[in-house]
Amino acid sequence: MNITSIRRAVLAVLTVLVAIAVGSSLISSWQQPQVSSRLQLYQTDLFLQAAEWQGEGFDPATVAQIREALLGKEPLQTALDQYQSVREEATANIEQASAAIAESSAELNSSASPRPDRRRVAIQQQVILQQQLDLRIGVLQAALGNREAASSVWEPLQTAGSGNDGISQTAATLNQLWAEPPTLREQAESRIEQNLEGWFRYQALSQLYQAQNRSNALRRLQAMEENAAMAAVYKAIAIGVLPTIGFLAGIATLVTLLVQRLRNGQDAWIARNEGKSWEVPWTGEVVWQVLILGFFFTGQLLLPFLISQLGLNIVALGSRGRALYSMSYYLLMAIIGVSVIYISVRPYLPIPEGWFRFRWRSDWLLWGLGGYFCALPLMIGVSVLNQQIWQGQGGSNPLLQTVLEESDPVALTAFLLTAAVAAPIFEEVLFRGFLLPSLTRYMPVGGAIALSSFVFAAAHLSLSEILPLMTLGAILGFVYARSRSLLAPMLLHSAWNSVTMVSLFLLGSGAG
Repeated sequence: MNITSIRRAVLAVLTVLVAIAVGSSLISSWQQPQVSSRLQLYQTDLFLQAAEWQGEGFDPATVAQIREALLGKEPLQTALDQYQSVREEATANIEQASAAIAESSAELNSSASPRPDRRRVAIQQQVILQQQLDLRIGVLQAALGNREAASSVWEPLQTAGSGNDGISQTAATLNQLWAEPPTLREQAESRIEQNLEGWFRYQALSQLYQAQNRSNALRRLQAMEENAAMAAVYKAIAIGVLPTIGFLAGIATLVTLLVQRLRNGQDAWIARNEGKSWEVPWTGEVVWQVLILGFFFTGQLLLPFLISQLGLNIVALGSRGRALYSMSYYLLMAIIGVSVIYISVRPYLPIPEGWFRFRWRSDWLLWGLGGYFCALPLMIGVSVLNQQIWQGQGGSNPLLQTVLEESDPVALTAFLLTAAVAAPIFEEVLFRGFLLPSLTRYMPVGGAIALSSFVFAAAHLSLSEILPLMTLGAILGFVYARSRSLLAPMLLHSAWNSVTMVSLFLLGSGAG
């Protein structure tokens, strides 16, 4: 057997292992909830905080206009509707997972399966989430004056047995606090501070201080809430108004480009390099080798195995340690991936002109920024459709929830550098710089953009993200195919990840 045959056999074995690993990850994401619902609630909490802004020093009419523009006419009712919607999703997730367990109960109860089923853990997590939502739904009902509705939500929590005594005791505290007349429980203040956050904590503490006739504490609380509300208004503007402006700018850009294309035909800006492929000196076997060995095998099997051999406890690292670990992991994967690309194409050096181009003296900046604004309305539309398809299931990138809950500036900086610098550089070199042009040996440029976008989306290992990431990948591929400079999709990719990370930070920091 010659060296070529041995290499192909090794690649075949690695491909099977990668297919099992990737397929298992995608299948496991099927029953996992998306983070989109949690994002919605974080935004709701931010808007509730902003709703407490009194606008001292501003004209009352102006304050009312700003509040209505940002939050709508009935922010409390809107928030209640959103919380109830997420609770319904959690209930549906519990029922779906319970049905799946019932179908495989024989296997789960056998002595050959001693490990706890992940679906049971997921159910327990959803139950606790559901009860945490009920605490807040009750506060919203009480704030709306629906005392009986609030009590009907809190009373079942008092004996729910969730495994978290804080939830049941806090529910009892809230139920008695909003009673007529209110009843004060021991440790009421500490219960509220431990189990409620942001606007919900303020509402409960305000009710408590009024019941205790603690006027000084109430004034301090109101002053703190006014400051928090002012900060929340600024964040609400950044999260709500600026994306709307970007969306409208994206619509205007798309319409302008479409009109120019209809008027100018092949001379239009977006028709540049249309249908023009690359000269590809290597075969599909080289592409196969780079993808399997340089990306999927390295990221899904090799590095996890090496880390497991080191006995590294990721959980014990702390927030900064986990962030630096994530950045180091990605950088190591990128170094290996780029090295595999170089080793794979080295026999074909010098490669034809047009490969891996970083054209600084070109209009890459316009392509990158223009592509970003065009991506905004397209991605929003696809995301709405995707949400209807998956109904809150299908999994999400775990980094999103991590950033939402992170407050350490060093950790956030490490996550931002990973998402906004390392990922765009490596992924654009691999998927747009190498994979997309290589595929034009076997198909038109449009087909190469579509297939490379699918591989790019599948590489993120989340079923619910395949459609939106394919859309983003197609836009990145289109921008690269037209601009012929990797700087353009790198800029677009970096801008997209950066705005996402900053939005997550603003939402997470607004919950406290």
